[in-house]
Amino acid sequence: MSNFNKEKKAEALVTLGAYMLQPDEQLQQLILQAKNKNGWFTEREVSNAVKAVASSLNTEDLAYWLNNYEFNTSAKKIGLVLAGNIPMVGFHDIICVLLAGHHTLIKLSSQDDMLIPYILNKLIEIEPEFKSQISFVHRLENFDAIIATGSNNTSRYFEYYFSKVPHIIRKNRNSIAVLSGNESETELKALGKDILDFYGLGCRNVSKVLVPKDYNFIPFFEAIEEYNTIINHHKYQNNYDYNKSIYLVNKVEHLDNGFLLLTRNEQLSSPLSVLYFEEYDDLKTAEVYIKEKSEQIQVVITHLNLDIPNAKASFGESQQPKLWDYADGIDTMKFLAALN
Repeated sequence: MSNFNKEKKAEALVTLGAYMLQPDEQLQQLILQAKNKNGWFTEREVSNAVKAVASSLNTEDLAYWLNNYEFNTSAKKIGLVLAGNIPMVGFHDIICVLLAGHHTLIKLSSQDDMLIPYILNKLIEIEPEFKSQISFVHRLENFDAIIATGSNNTSRYFEYYFSKVPHIIRKNRNSIAVLSGNESETELKALGKDILDFYGLGCRNVSKVLVPKDYNFIPFFEAIEEYNTIINHHKYQNNYDYNKSIYLVNKVEHLDNGFLLLTRNEQLSSPLSVLYFEEYDDLKTAEVYIKEKSEQIQVVITHLNLDIPNAKASFGESQQPKLWDYADGIDTMKFLAALN
């Protein structure tokens, strides 16, 4: 009987993480080539994504995370429909299935179909027993459960198509920041990362800030000035130019620092290159707002002690989730452990 237990699997993942932190020439070439498939996948963004995944695969975090679960169920076939908005965004779901002892049927996004197969092949090189748990498919069939990530529109299709099996269906979410006006320059600069990493395409990117009345945005704009090179990316600049022209033509009041537009709006999800803001009267008002929108919010960035149901993160850490920071607050490992 195989002794391929979660400890042995974790050991292999630690080795994989170390490799990804010091990529060889082959992985470096793949990082450079990713933009040929997806114009948003620049070398910097792909490198950051690889580094974020690699950093999470450390001995301490894996041990702490896995200590919360026991997997006594028989192996099931788990279909994964992966998103492609940011590099390797579906990798966490894959390692959850592998660690839980199930077989993963991976349907890659056409926008991100190079990195994940390469990294998983490297994992199989490190520990060949993983090979029997991994399949790449063009069409999902003969599955026992599903984890699918998509837009609000595709989620309705997923809910219908996968209704007869256990499933996790993820929809669009956005992240917000709650500012007090007492943030340091370092915190505001870090907030720039939360907004602009991966060009704002991720569900963990901040798309809106809640601020106290008469908040002064000048220190914020000064703190994030170092991110001004983002405007050199043609796809981002196209979004910026388009949104700026709409605001000018329609006389929408806004602030503009040359690469980010800021405007008052009640909506949560802002267009690329735009950050929405809304004022709050007191912290209770901010808490009520977040609770009302909790199903649409992925993470809240703040240093304030807020009583909210959503996950909170420190400034600059929205795109660096821990292994136990589950998307949409749904415990993927618990879901996988409960299958029978």
